[in-house]
Amino acid sequence: MADGSSADQAWGLLCEQYGVNWVIAGKVLARKRPRLLPVYDRVVRCAVGRPRSFWLALHAALREDDAALHRQLLELRQAARLPEAVSVLRVCDVVVWMSHRALGHDCP
Repeated sequence: MADGSSADQAWGLLCEQYGVNWVIAGKVLARKRPRLLPVYDRVVRCAVGRPRSFWLALHAALREDDAALHRQLLELRQAARLPEAVSVLRVCDVVVWMSHRALGHDCP
């Protein structure tokens, strides 16, 4: 989600709404576009830190090393017998969230 992109603008508009914070806005966008935007919530932020743009950093990670991470996530989806309707980004969301929690981190 690059600065000024449609997704960035939608995120900004959502965050301007009463009662909608950055977590809710991000989860709404991830739900509406599961193949385009990953979840970035407090647990994910605790796990990966605060890169300038989480979305762009993940995009780069999925492409580096000849898309090795992307292939690994596809393999995990297949091993879990999940349907192809479950996007690679959703698999990534679950892996990051569950592995971070399994390590005993208690994120705020």
